Amino acid sequence: MSRPKSSQSKMLGLTLGALMIASSVLTVWADDYIPAYRPELEISRAAGPISIDGELDDPGWRDAARAGNFAEHSPGDQTRPEVDTEVLITYDDANLYVGWVCYDDPSEVRASFCERDQMFSGDNVILCLDTFGEATLAYEISSNPYGIPGDLLFSSANGEDITYDMNFETAGRITDFGWVAEMAIPFSCLRFPDRNEQVWRADFWRNRPRGSRYQYSWAAYDRDESCWPCQWGTIRGISGVEPGSGLEILPSAVAHQAGSLDDAARFKNDEIDGDIGLGIAHDFSSELTAEVTINPDFSQVETDVAQIDVNSTFALFYPEARPFFQEGSDLFETHFEAVYTRSVNDPLMAGKLTWRKNGNSVALLSARDEHSVIILPFEESSEFVENGKSYSNILRAKKDFGEQTYLGMVATDRRFDSGGSGSLVGFDGRLRLSPSDVVLFQVLGTHTREVDNLALGDTSLQSQFFEDGKYTAALDGEEFWGHGWQLCLNRDTRNYEIGADYWERSPTFRAENGFEPSNNSRRTTAWVGGIVRFEDSKVWDHIYSDTNIGRAWNFDGVRKDEWVRSNLTFKLRSAQAEMHSQYMYSNELFGGTQFDGIWVAHTCVHIQPTGTLGFGSNISYGHTVARRDLVMGRETKYGVWADVRPIDRMLVEVSHTRVESDAVETGERLFDQSLVWSRLSLQIMRELSTRLILQYNDRTDTWDFDPLITYQLSPVSLFYIGSTRRYSDLNLEEDGRDGWTLTDRQYFLKMQYLFQI
Repeated sequence: MSRPKSSQSKMLGLTLGALMIASSVLTVWADDYIPAYRPELEISRAAGPISIDGELDDPGWRDAARAGNFAEHSPGDQTRPEVDTEVLITYDDANLYVGWVCYDDPSEVRASFCERDQMFSGDNVILCLDTFGEATLAYEISSNPYGIPGDLLFSSANGEDITYDMNFETAGRITDFGWVAEMAIPFSCLRFPDRNEQVWRADFWRNRPRGSRYQYSWAAYDRDESCWPCQWGTIRGISGVEPGSGLEILPSAVAHQAGSLDDAARFKNDEIDGDIGLGIAHDFSSELTAEVTINPDFSQVETDVAQIDVNSTFALFYPEARPFFQEGSDLFETHFEAVYTRSVNDPLMAGKLTWRKNGNSVALLSARDEHSVIILPFEESSEFVENGKSYSNILRAKKDFGEQTYLGMVATDRRFDSGGSGSLVGFDGRLRLSPSDVVLFQVLGTHTREVDNLALGDTSLQSQFFEDGKYTAALDGEEFWGHGWQLCLNRDTRNYEIGADYWERSPTFRAENGFEPSNNSRRTTAWVGGIVRFEDSKVWDHIYSDTNIGRAWNFDGVRKDEWVRSNLTFKLRSAQAEMHSQYMYSNELFGGTQFDGIWVAHTCVHIQPTGTLGFGSNISYGHTVARRDLVMGRETKYGVWADVRPIDRMLVEVSHTRVESDAVETGERLFDQSLVWSRLSLQIMRELSTRLILQYNDRTDTWDFDPLITYQLSPVSLFYIGSTRRYSDLNLEEDGRDGWTLTDRQYFLKMQYLFQI
């Protein structure tokens, strides 16, 4: 909350502002500019209280450490930015405080008043913190000019995870000299070593999208160094603070009512139902955290976006968005998709334990699942079946050896109540040979004892076999071992990249708690790419090109696929315009038929001329295999999309995608599918928002209509109410109804609040 400012504090604010402006002017006038590689900063305790209101005139900022001399590392190469940035940083017993002064023409600042984590397309600043100093895990804590927060979790294994949420405080405002932002990050929300004085890797990052997406940072970067956090600066001086510990209790209540058409085509509403859930988390220390959830509501607030699947024979992958899996999510990532937490579909209870200390990391997840799903992988397709109850246990451990070098172990086990099980164990690693050279590897072994229930899955599975006819594809209780392994070598420098990899999955390889929808394959790929940058051009930013070649064959030595694929990307310095083109040529054996001369040409464009408008399109054309018809098809796939902000509180997103294929020889239509998706979001106030999603799929001939109102106090303390409605184009003339008819409907509301003890 804001508090009245005394005349003394106002004078302090004016003085501070004058010093900042003077510092900026002197920096601009200076003849020499030297970027700072791996800079260091000594931090001291706040001289007084700090109120997070976007003013930067509290007594606590008086002696704060200051970081300046930012470098532009994109599109420039460690050059002087055209605008200045200064960061103030200090702390007290409870919080780390960061104040940002971003000089700019205020009329050019791009900002939107939106939901958290939806602000990254405009101006924003990011505090990057590697509290353990191992370059494998880091926090990215962000704010835009309106003080809308955003956060990500970076890991060397998984990149940036935008589903991560931290409870911190932000404020911001646009000024006559640019904009400012304030942050208060509770130490209780951070994990860091339990020692008196902290030494952390850190960087202060500013994104400034204009004609190009300009990126500035306190630490300068060497483009021959592929490790991002390895090049951050160092902050010292934080002492006498305690990392996160204590008890968190998250009760929740959900009410819902479903309805659908019955067998007589009459709409029938079910009884109103409800559930009560409870989440308990305890931080024993900064290193050790335990979490339990009982009867959790794992529904998705937003329905998974539909995907084009008319010509796919494999199960579709959907990203994880459920909050319970955020803690330790980076640990579960491996080169194979050995762990897919959405395999835990509908848990009655789940528990999680994570531990990190001195480069050692362990995560254990156990769950009781009420409605399990099974993905049956085969050489050219996969089957998705639903089963009953099961127990899942997932263990992941890693040992870090310096900067982005590690060894890891993963083990998973799922046991079905109806009999049958699937287990996996393996080792993986990342070896950083030099700033540019990396070796990745993983070895997995699996054991499967199938569920003995022929009623699960399609009856055609009973006549299909694998592993030279030893086993049937049906779920008939068979037992077998499998394996998979991978090796990758990659060199990534400022001007080029070159690498090669090899993947192998035996015909009996199955990952019950993972997402591995195919097996019986050996595949090798090699690639080379290069980039040309135009440092002094006002038109061109860069041109990037790469080519990869590969071959795949099965365990009988039969060649299944061979390809060459080339990409060319142009990026301009106006309207953030980017164009990408690709050409692919291949020969593939599928369904017992050899298809030679497969080719696809693809082009897409992306343009963001202003902060209120972004749009793009894509088109692909070529000769591809129609997999359900086993003929060569002349396929066209295209899409368009646009994001429009009529006002800074509203976002309208629309997209349309279509694919169609005609037989090359006869011209007969083989398949087609269209998807139309739109989302209207309105941020009424910082805590209150509403959105409406419309989605049309002509393959199922359905419209989905999903409104939602959300009141959100923090990432996990919230209330929402909404509904899902599905309309289908039915012919019910005998009942006096014809055309679009409501076939499924659900009303729901949810309340949950986090208590911290």
